[in-house]
Amino acid sequence: MRALLFCLIGLVMVTDVAFAQMKLSPKAAPNVNEIRYFSSMDGVLDGADVILKETRQGKVVTSAVIDVCYPIDRGSGRMDRFVADLAVNGQSMTGSTQSAGQKSPVTVKLTRKPTGDTFEFKGQISVGQKVNEVVSSDNSDLSEKEFTDNQAVDDGINTAPKDFTEVSPEAIAVRVKLDTAVDFLKGLKGQELEVASNSLTVTCQALRSGEQTINMSADPERVSALVAKFKSQPGVVAAGWTGGIVDMERAIRFPATEWRNGDKINKEKVADAIARVLARTLSAKLSSSAWSANTGALKLSFKRPSQLIPALDLTETIEITALVAPDKPGGFDRLMLWIGNPAISTADESSGAKLNLAEDSGGEEEGEPKDDNGSVEALAREFKGQPWDSDKAAWK
Repeated sequence: MRALLFCLIGLVMVTDVAFAQMKLSPKAAPNVNEIRYFSSMDGVLDGADVILKETRQGKVVTSAVIDVCYPIDRGSGRMDRFVADLAVNGQSMTGSTQSAGQKSPVTVKLTRKPTGDTFEFKGQISVGQKVNEVVSSDNSDLSEKEFTDNQAVDDGINTAPKDFTEVSPEAIAVRVKLDTAVDFLKGLKGQELEVASNSLTVTCQALRSGEQTINMSADPERVSALVAKFKSQPGVVAAGWTGGIVDMERAIRFPATEWRNGDKINKEKVADAIARVLARTLSAKLSSSAWSANTGALKLSFKRPSQLIPALDLTETIEITALVAPDKPGGFDRLMLWIGNPAISTADESSGAKLNLAEDSGGEEEGEPKDDNGSVEALAREFKGQPWDSDKAAWK
């Protein structure tokens, strides 16, 4: 009996060992491909954005693709791009293609050399008739996940914001297919809106994604209709609100009832109230007030005697931009008012010979706001409104 027991224990031990060996000693896996990226290579083409993708087995590069986005002319905002498959032979990488925009012939001849933890690339890239010498050192490679995370870009489009605390009521962004962008922009001609000129630049990101984001501003009362219209147009991928001129620290929210004519904002009444309050807080007289048909913004200008040297009889001009809008898309119950920081200039507007003055901001911090003597708080009292609480990110 005792012998039988030992025999059974031994059998169990042998079986367990065999099972463990089956689990811990699998058949050796063959070499697998690994993708690595170089995404910050300097010294390739002047002003170029370069991405080099390598496929490796262990430390051996088996194939590569180079993606180069570069200015068409030195200092130009217009970009072209080429993507070339590279044949790899030891340290040599070679390939040819043509650029996407100008159809220029492209030849790539590079030598790749590990230098410790980084890599060096040397050689030549010919674009059209121009031969560019390549010297790019200290390049670190990235995993596919690291590269993808670094490439992620938020275009800031909110297609259905719950309110206007994180996006601006006048600001529109439209992401459109690159091959339809020109037709989309032509369709905006003659419309009462403003297109941000810097969004007309076709960036490297746009060339690679095939999509361009166009930013514009319009009267907040028309933005909802414009967004709905843009969403239905050919080539439009997304349309909505984005960041704009509104800074919540200079905004108030107030009941809309006494400031509306039906479903429209009573802009004349609003402008009169704003001008009256600001004239008091700024100790100045209103000189002009006008609503922009394109953006819906109110431009106010005030004048007051300068206190620099009173005997010179100089005049300060104070310009302030304001915006009034529903506090959310389609909202009617409450309105939101924002005023910008005052822009103050000084000039000699007296009769007779003038003292020519130049504005000098060299001693000020860039973007430093001018004192408006509590104008936001005064407007909140006038409109029976709520200022914004930055600490709590909520209306007070």
